Amino acid sequence: MKKVFLVYGHYDDKSFNAAIKNTFIENVKKNGHNVDCVDLYKEKFNPVYAGEKPDEVVLDHQKRIEISDVIVLIAPIWNFRMPAILEGWIDKVLAPPWAFKFKKLFGNYGYPIGNLKGKSAIVFCTYGSPQFAIRTFFLNMPTKRLRRGVFNICGITDVIYKRYFAVPFVSEEKRKRYLKDVEKTALNI
Repeated sequence: MKKVFLVYGHYDDKSFNAAIKNTFIENVKKNGHNVDCVDLYKEKFNPVYAGEKPDEVVLDHQKRIEISDVIVLIAPIWNFRMPAILEGWIDKVLAPPWAFKFKKLFGNYGYPIGNLKGKSAIVFCTYGSPQFAIRTFFLNMPTKRLRRGVFNICGITDVIYKRYFAVPFVSEEKRKRYLKDVEKTALNI
């Protein structure tokens, strides 16, 4: 039995992101795994980071991650990044020295040592743009930034990305195929 810590970053309970979240949770539970879900909008998470020490909410999320096996992020991609509320969550929760620290090499140079090794991550992202535009013109920037700039630094190298393109414009049949992919991903944890 695995413990999944899911961070959800969409404001609309009727959105396709909500359908992804609900499908994922339902299917993870079918295999007897536990899901601990944080709905950032419903919990009114404060994404603003101004150098302060972690508050009780951040410390609580970090403790819940410590006992989890898998971290899951579900959110749309807006302006080539996740919504500010989820980006702020990353800044506050997956922060040094808790999630990683730097090993000094010389002078101001060093490299990160991840403290979350042994965990895996799954990211479900929706796009309004077609796949061709994201892959060609924008060189998969959101995916690369999350993999290299967030998870790898924290020591998480087992990362699955599921991206669903042109969501506002695809057919209902295509949306059903997207949700089948979510179901398959959930059942393979």
